[in-house]
Amino acid sequence: MIDSLKRRTWRALTGWGLAASAFSVLGLMAGAVVPSQAFAQAPAGTARILVGFPAGGGTDAIARLLAERLKDEMGQPVIVENKPGAGGQLAAQALKAAAPDGMTVMLSHDHTVSIIPLTIRNPGFDSAKDFVSVAGLGTFVNALALSGRAGVGSFNDYLASVRAAGGKGSVGVPAPASLPEFSVKALAERFKLDLVPVPYRGSAPMIGDMLGGQIAAGTGSIPDFIEHHKTGRLKVVAVMGSQRDKTMPEVPTFAELGVKGFEEVPYYGLFAPTGTPRAALDKWSQALAKVLARPDIQERLTAMGITVGHMSGEQLAQRERTYAQAWAQVIKASGFVPQ
Repeated sequence: MIDSLKRRTWRALTGWGLAASAFSVLGLMAGAVVPSQAFAQAPAGTARILVGFPAGGGTDAIARLLAERLKDEMGQPVIVENKPGAGGQLAAQALKAAAPDGMTVMLSHDHTVSIIPLTIRNPGFDSAKDFVSVAGLGTFVNALALSGRAGVGSFNDYLASVRAAGGKGSVGVPAPASLPEFSVKALAERFKLDLVPVPYRGSAPMIGDMLGGQIAAGTGSIPDFIEHHKTGRLKVVAVMGSQRDKTMPEVPTFAELGVKGFEEVPYYGLFAPTGTPRAALDKWSQALAKVLARPDIQERLTAMGITVGHMSGEQLAQRERTYAQAWAQVIKASGFVPQ
């Protein structure tokens, strides 16, 4: 089993987002998936939302749901253009190269704009210099879950089982050099255990191994785990954030369990190239606020694990800074050296 985990670690590719498995169906809910190549000859006046992850995944599903409504509020066509690869780096590089005319934005979560700059020396963009925050749409929560086959039912029980095994344990993470990996390293340091992060190519294969009992624990977003948690095949035992998540209020926060530093939760937002006129930024932000105020959109985003809440560009920029500062400390404490 250990050899298999090691081989999987070597094969892992960088990339992080909400699990494709949790959102493949939701992607269909958000509208038919159309390959980005289909928009190569997009008509004049068409606005683009760049997405750094594959069609059918979580970020793509959110983008398509929003695009369908934004076109009405903005009075112009809005398309989604997927540029998957390297944890969102390709989309970020495309955004940097785009004309700052208000016609191109990127929908991204924390990994691309906040974590990559802390873990990669030359990602091909500088979030602070190359992008301007347009508006935020909400936050989501990461969690630690245990396999139903692990035979333990709480966070403290899991720690006890690791200690009984000589202090060694493997914890699945959806991608290397991601927030979940650093979370595992922080837990290892906090409890003086040899917890080894095992990177996967996304949450779907990680959850598959958890369900099969090949690995006892894994980290990811709540939507990755919630349905399996309800059936008892997986058990979420701790969540990040300053308060318990509404979707599973019985699960304690890491802070309640004595783990500090996990209070800042990931976010989703729209970003534009630096130099984009203020009027264009305001148009996107105001349109997004109207879309997010719709009960049907709130319901669908909530089902995707998003705590909906419109943020102005200034509020999103402040969250970026606060989030990056908090996790920079965790990353530094882990001993990770930017590649």
